[in-house]
Amino acid sequence: MGVPKECSYTKDHEWAKKEGDLCVVGITDYAQHQLGDVVFLELPPVGKVVKKGDSMAVVESVKAASDIYAPISGEIVEVNPSAAGSPELINSDPFTKAWLVKLKPSKIDELAELMSSDAYDKMVSELSG
Repeated sequence: MGVPKECSYTKDHEWAKKEGDLCVVGITDYAQHQLGDVVFLELPPVGKVVKKGDSMAVVESVKAASDIYAPISGEIVEVNPSAAGSPELINSDPFTKAWLVKLKPSKIDELAELMSSDAYDKMVSELSG
């Protein structure tokens, strides 16, 4: 399955998409498949400042709990109440309905350091064997 071209990706399976002055962040379809049925989501408080690579959220599935890492540095300005209230949305729609947070980037150039959709697809296909 392809991934949205307008997003940038981390090796830890987070995605980020620039929308105006903000970046929307979530986890990828590959990540949700690896987790299995998502049953709980802990999102950070609005106003929290994160650095690229910091743990910023936790997703729990029937298999395991996993940290979600900030793909870029910035301040959390919004969290997705739909995803928090219905974490199973991550399994059905990780790119649109189940985005996790919106960040106000403090270092927008970090977005250029992430993988393109083609590079991420290649990495996932190698992982899938």
